[in-house]
Amino acid sequence: MDDRNTNGARSVSVEVGSRAPRADAARNRDQLLAVATRVFMSADTEPSMRAIAREAGVGIATLYRHFPTRESLVDAVYQDQVVRLTTGARELLGQLPPAAAMRRWMDLFGDWIATKNGMLDTLLAMIESGEITHAQTRTELLTAVTTILDAGRAAGDLRSDVTAEDITASLIGIFTVTPRPEHEAKAKRLLNLLMDGLRPAAQPT
Repeated sequence: MDDRNTNGARSVSVEVGSRAPRADAARNRDQLLAVATRVFMSADTEPSMRAIAREAGVGIATLYRHFPTRESLVDAVYQDQVVRLTTGARELLGQLPPAAAMRRWMDLFGDWIATKNGMLDTLLAMIESGEITHAQTRTELLTAVTTILDAGRAAGDLRSDVTAEDITASLIGIFTVTPRPEHEAKAKRLLNLLMDGLRPAAQPT
């Protein structure tokens, strides 16, 4: 009986001990991903892996342990941003009226565009090689916009004749002529003007 209890306790401690390093590794990876996203977003040109490691306060070996190549890091950042946009649409609708959710989602889209600017060369090469499927990303983003549009139409606070393609094309145009962060105030003004155009016209009394 005592031996079985001892063995049982030992097996539990091994299980907990093996789980802790995995949790620590996941947290470290998430932290590196967040730092890389921030660095890509603020960079004019593609930063080096060493610069990202330095910003994260870790050695270059630690960064390469989690992301063995620049491509693996770019892919992780890119996919993380896409997930933020697709899941963000549903989450925002659960917290805000559809029009407000649409405006907040536009800010998330701006973050995504800004992040792409700092890894553009690598990203384009990966799309060209087929490592990243641009068509699939486009479909996911259009679905996210449509989710908010449908809710807005049902609530009567977004126009019924606007498509997801209209909105994404407008957003790409806005963020192309007002790259962040140096033109953030102007981008905000243009986004607010876009939102004014998405609302139904007031009916005459």
